[in-house]
Amino acid sequence: MEEKTIEAGDLILLTSQEGKEFLVTAEERVFGTHMGNLDLGSLLGMPWGSTVTTHKGKAFYLLKPSLHDLTRHIKRQTQIIFPKDLGFILMKLDVGPGKTIVECGTGSGSLTLALAWMVGSTGRVISYEKEEKFALLAQQNLKRVGLDQRVVFKIKNAREGFDEEGVDALFLDLRTPWEYLDQAHSALGGGKTLGILVPTTNQVTKALEKMEEGNFAYPEVCEILLRYYKPNAERLRPQDRMVAHTGFLIFARKVYKNPKSIINERREKP
Repeated sequence: MEEKTIEAGDLILLTSQEGKEFLVTAEERVFGTHMGNLDLGSLLGMPWGSTVTTHKGKAFYLLKPSLHDLTRHIKRQTQIIFPKDLGFILMKLDVGPGKTIVECGTGSGSLTLALAWMVGSTGRVISYEKEEKFALLAQQNLKRVGLDQRVVFKIKNAREGFDEEGVDALFLDLRTPWEYLDQAHSALGGGKTLGILVPTTNQVTKALEKMEEGNFAYPEVCEILLRYYKPNAERLRPQDRMVAHTGFLIFARKVYKNPKSIINERREKP
Protein backbone atom coordinates (compact mmCIF):
# COMPACT_ATOMS: atom_id res chain seq x y z
CA MET A 1 0.00 0.00 0.00
CA GLU A 2 1.34 3.40 -0.99
CA GLU A 3 2.25 5.55 2.00
CA LYS A 4 0.17 8.70 2.26
CA THR A 5 1.85 12.07 2.46
CA ILE A 6 0.82 15.51 3.69
CA GLU A 7 -1.17 17.57 1.19
CA ALA A 8 -2.14 21.24 1.09
CA GLY A 9 -5.00 21.96 3.46
CA ASP A 10 -4.39 18.93 5.69
CA LEU A 11 -4.60 19.45 9.43
CA ILE A 12 -1.37 18.46 11.18
CA LEU A 13 -0.85 17.75 14.86
CA LEU A 14 2.66 19.02 15.61
CA THR A 15 3.82 17.08 18.67
CA SER A 16 7.10 17.73 20.42
CA GLN A 17 9.11 15.04 22.20
CA GLU A 18 7.94 16.60 25.48
CA GLY A 19 4.28 16.26 24.44
CA LYS A 20 3.59 19.88 23.50
CA GLU A 21 0.96 20.01 20.75
CA PHE A 22 -0.11 22.47 18.06
CA LEU A 23 -2.89 21.91 15.51
CA VAL A 24 -1.97 23.64 12.24
CA THR A 25 -2.96 23.61 8.57
CA ALA A 26 -0.51 22.59 5.84
CA GLU A 27 -0.09 25.82 3.89
CA GLU A 28 2.55 28.27 2.71
CA ARG A 29 3.32 30.19 5.88
CA VAL A 30 5.72 30.23 8.80
CA PHE A 31 4.36 28.98 12.12
CA GLY A 32 6.04 30.49 15.16
CA THR A 33 6.24 29.05 18.68
CA HIS A 34 8.45 29.59 21.72
CA MET A 35 10.28 26.47 20.49
CA GLY A 36 11.17 28.11 17.19
CA ASN A 37 9.72 28.77 13.73
CA LEU A 38 8.60 26.13 11.28
CA ASP A 39 7.91 26.59 7.55
CA LEU A 40 4.61 24.75 7.08
CA GLY A 41 4.91 24.88 3.30
CA SER A 42 8.03 22.72 3.50
CA LEU A 43 5.97 19.91 5.07
CA LEU A 44 3.96 19.28 1.89
CA GLY A 45 4.74 15.88 0.42
CA MET A 46 6.32 14.53 3.62
CA PRO A 47 5.09 11.18 4.99
CA TRP A 48 2.90 11.25 8.09
CA GLY A 49 4.97 10.47 11.18
CA SER A 50 8.04 12.32 9.93
CA THR A 51 10.20 14.33 12.30
CA VAL A 52 11.08 17.97 11.54
CA THR A 53 12.98 20.62 13.47
CA THR A 54 12.41 24.32 14.03
CA HIS A 55 15.06 26.94 13.42
CA LYS A 56 16.05 26.48 17.08
CA GLY A 57 16.61 22.77 16.57
CA LYS A 58 13.50 21.61 18.48
CA ALA A 59 11.98 18.42 17.03
CA PHE A 60 8.30 17.88 16.17
CA TYR A 61 6.50 14.79 14.90
CA LEU A 62 4.00 15.28 12.06
CA LEU A 63 0.90 13.37 13.14
CA LYS A 64 -2.50 13.06 11.49
CA PRO A 65 -5.02 14.26 14.10
CA SER A 66 -7.58 11.76 15.35
CA LEU A 67 -11.13 12.56 16.40
CA HIS A 68 -9.81 12.65 19.97
CA ASP A 69 -7.22 15.25 18.98
CA LEU A 70 -9.68 17.42 17.05
CA THR A 71 -12.17 17.64 19.92
CA ARG A 72 -9.43 18.61 22.37
CA HIS A 73 -8.13 21.40 20.15
CA ILE A 74 -11.34 23.18 19.18
CA LYS A 75 -11.67 26.84 20.02
CA ARG A 76 -14.02 27.23 22.97
CA GLN A 77 -16.10 29.85 24.69
CA THR A 78 -18.07 27.35 26.74
CA GLN A 79 -17.40 24.19 28.71
CA ILE A 80 -17.05 21.32 26.24
CA ILE A 81 -17.95 17.65 26.44
CA PHE A 82 -14.67 15.81 26.97
CA PRO A 83 -13.40 12.83 24.94
CA LYS A 84 -13.84 10.46 27.89
CA ASP A 85 -17.59 11.11 27.74
CA LEU A 86 -17.90 11.50 23.97
CA GLY A 87 -17.01 7.91 23.12
CA PHE A 88 -19.61 6.47 25.50
CA ILE A 89 -22.25 8.94 24.27
CA LEU A 90 -21.67 7.95 20.64
CA MET A 91 -22.10 4.27 21.45
CA LYS A 92 -25.17 4.70 23.66
CA LEU A 93 -26.87 6.85 21.01
CA ASP A 94 -25.98 4.26 18.34
CA VAL A 95 -24.45 6.93 16.11
CA GLY A 96 -23.24 5.65 12.75
CA PRO A 97 -23.16 6.28 9.00
CA GLY A 98 -26.43 7.51 7.54
CA LYS A 99 -28.05 8.34 10.90
CA THR A 100 -29.89 11.58 11.66
CA ILE A 101 -28.98 12.94 15.08
CA VAL A 102 -30.33 16.01 16.88
CA GLU A 103 -28.41 17.81 19.60
CA CYS A 104 -29.64 20.72 21.67
CA GLY A 105 -27.07 23.04 23.21
CA THR A 106 -24.35 23.32 20.57
CA GLY A 107 -21.91 25.28 22.73
CA SER A 108 -18.45 25.30 21.16
CA GLY A 109 -19.22 22.17 19.14
CA SER A 110 -17.17 19.30 20.58
CA LEU A 111 -20.11 16.85 20.50
CA THR A 112 -21.22 18.33 17.17
CA LEU A 113 -17.81 17.51 15.71
CA ALA A 114 -17.86 13.94 17.03
CA LEU A 115 -21.41 13.34 15.77
CA ALA A 116 -20.57 14.75 12.32
CA TRP A 117 -17.48 12.54 12.14
CA MET A 118 -19.48 9.40 12.96
CA VAL A 119 -22.59 9.90 10.79
CA GLY A 120 -20.43 10.06 7.68
CA SER A 121 -21.20 11.78 4.40
CA THR A 122 -24.66 10.18 4.19
CA GLY A 123 -25.78 11.18 7.69
CA ARG A 124 -26.93 14.45 9.14
CA VAL A 125 -26.54 16.31 12.45
CA ILE A 126 -29.08 18.97 13.40
CA SER A 127 -27.72 21.23 16.13
CA TYR A 128 -29.88 23.68 18.12
CA GLU A 129 -28.36 26.65 19.95
CA LYS A 130 -30.19 29.73 21.20
CA GLU A 131 -27.01 31.85 21.52
CA GLU A 132 -25.88 33.00 18.08
CA LYS A 133 -22.27 33.63 19.16
CA PHE A 134 -21.86 30.02 20.24
CA ALA A 135 -23.48 28.67 17.07
CA LEU A 136 -21.12 30.75 14.93
CA LEU A 137 -18.06 29.52 16.84
CA ALA A 138 -19.19 25.90 16.44
CA GLN A 139 -19.65 26.46 12.70
CA GLN A 140 -16.09 27.79 12.47
CA ASN A 141 -14.77 24.79 14.39
CA LEU A 142 -16.59 22.35 12.10
CA LYS A 143 -15.50 24.19 8.96
CA ARG A 144 -11.87 24.06 10.05
CA VAL A 145 -11.96 20.26 10.10
CA GLY A 146 -14.07 19.95 6.94
CA LEU A 147 -17.23 18.59 8.56
CA ASP A 148 -19.53 21.62 8.41
CA GLN A 149 -21.48 20.25 5.42
CA ARG A 150 -22.77 17.39 7.56
CA VAL A 151 -24.37 19.73 10.11
CA VAL A 152 -27.48 21.90 10.01
CA PHE A 153 -27.09 24.67 12.58
CA LYS A 154 -30.29 26.20 13.95
CA ILE A 155 -30.22 29.30 16.12
CA LYS A 156 -33.42 28.56 17.97
CA ASN A 157 -34.71 27.84 21.47
CA ALA A 158 -35.90 24.25 21.33
CA ARG A 159 -38.34 24.99 24.13
CA GLU A 160 -40.67 25.81 21.23
CA GLY A 161 -40.18 22.30 19.89
CA PHE A 162 -37.90 20.57 17.38
CA ASP A 163 -38.62 20.79 13.67
CA GLU A 164 -37.72 17.12 13.10
CA GLU A 165 -39.63 13.88 13.63
CA GLY A 166 -38.47 10.28 13.73
CA VAL A 167 -34.77 11.04 14.32
CA ASP A 168 -32.35 8.28 15.30
CA ALA A 169 -31.14 9.88 18.54
CA LEU A 170 -31.32 13.14 20.45
CA PHE A 171 -28.97 14.67 23.01
CA LEU A 172 -29.67 17.48 25.47
CA ASP A 173 -26.78 19.52 26.88
CA LEU A 174 -28.85 22.11 28.75
CA ARG A 175 -29.19 23.54 32.25
CA THR A 176 -32.85 22.44 32.55
CA PRO A 177 -33.23 19.37 30.29
CA TRP A 178 -36.44 18.24 32.05
CA GLU A 179 -38.18 21.19 30.42
CA TYR A 180 -37.37 19.75 26.97
CA LEU A 181 -38.34 16.09 27.41
CA ASP A 182 -41.76 16.39 25.78
CA GLN A 183 -40.20 18.14 22.79
CA ALA A 184 -37.51 15.46 22.59
CA HIS A 185 -40.15 12.72 22.73
CA SER A 186 -41.96 14.24 19.75
CA ALA A 187 -38.75 14.42 17.70
CA LEU A 188 -37.41 10.92 18.41
CA GLY A 189 -38.35 7.79 16.52
CA GLY A 190 -40.05 5.06 18.53
CA GLY A 191 -37.63 3.14 20.75
CA LYS A 192 -34.77 5.51 19.97
CA THR A 193 -32.36 6.87 22.58
CA LEU A 194 -32.35 10.18 24.42
CA GLY A 195 -29.10 11.32 26.02
CA ILE A 196 -28.59 14.07 28.60
CA LEU A 197 -25.54 15.65 30.22
CA VAL A 198 -25.82 17.63 33.48
CA PRO A 199 -23.17 18.53 36.08
CA THR A 200 -25.13 18.16 39.35
CA THR A 201 -27.18 15.53 41.15
CA ASN A 202 -30.21 17.76 41.69
CA GLN A 203 -30.46 18.20 37.91
CA VAL A 204 -30.37 14.43 37.50
CA THR A 205 -33.21 14.08 40.03
CA LYS A 206 -35.44 16.57 38.22
CA ALA A 207 -34.82 14.85 34.88
CA LEU A 208 -35.67 11.44 36.34
CA GLU A 209 -38.83 12.77 37.97
CA LYS A 210 -40.02 14.03 34.59
CA MET A 211 -39.17 10.71 32.95
CA GLU A 212 -41.31 8.87 35.49
CA GLU A 213 -44.38 10.29 33.74
CA GLY A 214 -43.94 7.41 31.33
CA ASN A 215 -42.64 8.82 28.05
CA PHE A 216 -39.17 7.32 28.47
CA ALA A 217 -38.19 3.85 29.69
CA TYR A 218 -35.09 2.17 31.12
CA PRO A 219 -33.32 5.32 32.38
CA GLU A 220 -29.63 4.95 33.17
CA VAL A 221 -27.42 7.36 35.11
CA CYS A 222 -23.64 7.17 35.15
CA GLU A 223 -20.42 9.15 35.22
CA ILE A 224 -17.12 8.24 33.63
CA LEU A 225 -13.78 8.63 35.41
CA LEU A 226 -10.46 8.48 33.57
CA ARG A 227 -7.06 7.81 35.13
CA TYR A 228 -3.83 7.79 33.15
CA TYR A 229 -0.61 6.01 34.13
CA LYS A 230 2.90 7.33 33.81
CA PRO A 231 4.38 5.44 30.82
CA ASN A 232 7.63 4.49 32.52
CA ALA A 233 8.41 0.79 32.15
CA GLU A 234 10.56 0.71 35.32
CA ARG A 235 8.22 2.74 37.54
CA LEU A 236 4.69 2.26 36.22
CA ARG A 237 2.24 4.13 38.45
CA PRO A 238 -0.87 6.33 38.15
CA GLN A 239 -0.54 9.98 37.22
CA ASP A 240 -0.81 12.35 40.16
CA ARG A 241 -4.02 13.79 38.72
CA MET A 242 -7.00 12.18 37.01
CA VAL A 243 -9.93 13.36 34.91
CA ALA A 244 -12.71 12.82 37.40
CA HIS A 245 -16.19 14.32 37.43
CA THR A 246 -17.11 16.27 34.31
CA GLY A 247 -20.82 15.50 34.27
CA PHE A 248 -23.58 12.96 34.82
CA LEU A 249 -24.86 11.11 31.78
CA ILE A 250 -28.51 10.05 31.52
CA PHE A 251 -29.86 7.75 28.82
CA ALA A 252 -33.38 6.48 28.19
CA ARG A 253 -35.50 5.05 25.36
CA LYS A 254 -38.58 6.68 23.86
CA VAL A 255 -41.75 4.67 24.49
CA TYR A 256 -45.44 5.40 24.24
CA LYS A 257 -47.33 6.06 27.47
CA ASN A 258 -50.52 4.13 26.73
CA PRO A 259 -49.83 0.37 26.50
CA LYS A 260 -51.29 -1.49 23.53
CA SER A 261 -52.34 -5.13 23.86
CA ILE A 262 -51.63 -6.95 20.61
CA ILE A 263 -53.10 -10.20 22.00
CA ASN A 264 -56.44 -8.58 22.84
CA GLU A 265 -56.57 -6.85 19.46
CA ARG A 266 -56.11 -10.18 17.71
CA ARG A 267 -58.85 -11.80 19.77
CA GLU A 268 -61.28 -9.00 18.98
CA LYS A 269 -60.82 -9.39 15.22
CA PRO A 270 -63.59 -11.41 13.49
